[in-house]
Amino acid sequence: MLERPIIQQRGFRNTADSTGTTGFQLLLRNPNYRGISGSLVDGADVTVDGRAFPRDAQRWTLQGRTFTLAELRASTDVRWQLDETATLHIDHPGGLGAGVHQVEVAVRLRRPYIPEIAGPSVFRCSTTATIVPGNGTPQGPRHGVSLYSYSGDLYTSMTLEDAMADIADLGATGIEILGEGNIPGYPHPDPAWIDGWHRLLDEYGLTATNYGAWVDTAMWRDRDLTAEEGRAQLERDLRLAKLLGFTSLRPKFGVVTPELDPHPLWEPAVERVLDLAADLDIVICPEIHSPTPIKHPVTQAYLDFVERTGSDHFKLLIDTGIFQTAPVDDGHEGFEGKKRPPFLEPLAVPVSDLAEILPHVHFIQAKFFEIDDHLTDLHIPWHDIIATLHAADWQGWLSSEYEGRREPGRGRDQVRRQHALLRSLDGTARA
Repeated sequence: MLERPIIQQRGFRNTADSTGTTGFQLLLRNPNYRGISGSLVDGADVTVDGRAFPRDAQRWTLQGRTFTLAELRASTDVRWQLDETATLHIDHPGGLGAGVHQVEVAVRLRRPYIPEIAGPSVFRCSTTATIVPGNGTPQGPRHGVSLYSYSGDLYTSMTLEDAMADIADLGATGIEILGEGNIPGYPHPDPAWIDGWHRLLDEYGLTATNYGAWVDTAMWRDRDLTAEEGRAQLERDLRLAKLLGFTSLRPKFGVVTPELDPHPLWEPAVERVLDLAADLDIVICPEIHSPTPIKHPVTQAYLDFVERTGSDHFKLLIDTGIFQTAPVDDGHEGFEGKKRPPFLEPLAVPVSDLAEILPHVHFIQAKFFEIDDHLTDLHIPWHDIIATLHAADWQGWLSSEYEGRREPGRGRDQVRRQHALLRSLDGTARA
């Protein structure tokens, strides 16, 4: 599915050849109400950060073929369909800098059934769009995205394939999902859906990273789950995660305190599936999530469990919301009219605490709420986090988890901004 604005966020990138970076490209949606012949395209006025780029220097790609504007006007056998994007190539030696840019486009189309005296039809769009730098050398954390980032958009204005295409377009290579949130027919998806999932992983070059699962300890009104029932829920999700190619599983146990202390059945339930996790080669990763800091009895209990069992298939997942330094006051779904929930209060855990436990950390959810037009995260201290990961040569998955406002399309834009920021900091840390 195409994004509603004429200017598509996906596909906005610098272009290069053997001589280096030669310019940038935009993907445009046909703004007309019907498809048209390529000969009816009169070009597009493009302005980026106040600089205008002339139409004469543009090249257009439609239906896999590239034309100068003069060639496109003279064409007889190419069309711009409503369900297909046009790629607009702009010559600009050195390209655009990494980060957020103000982009304006005025697409000019001729409509042969409207008198020439009316002039060409002009469709305007102004938006911000983000250039994400390349990955550079394969050192440090690997980059992925959680489908949670697209909550509200996924299955409404974007398909699973759209999400995968967005992730690949960022240069990210990992995809994290929520089992019951993202799998149609959970816990028994159609075999055809499973086949399609693996086909899309291959098509977009993505690795299945972390599978989010729940152990609903309070699912019954008259009693809590037993440890054996908890084991059964874990086993079900471990087997499904393996079927889909995941290598780690985050079990979200029901909590028994406002501080998110997990129900005590977590320990016997997990212990009963450790051998299965080893057989499936899946690491079980309980989440350290605000308001639980790193130095806390809950975290210590997980570390004690590692030491007692000696298992290589039980490690920690860190949610970077614990490092939050400023409050988030945009509200949160499900908490209307209530005080800001504790997990949105700034916990401000020292990043030095992360360094102490990194040998036991298997996965990091890169939680964030808002990154502004200057690639400044308003809440999470990414410079310190990335520097800490590089100093320890930590090479696990850093998976974007956007949890800010949910206007349509905002998650997609914010994830692009985060990857531009993290990739830029990666380069600084390597230098």
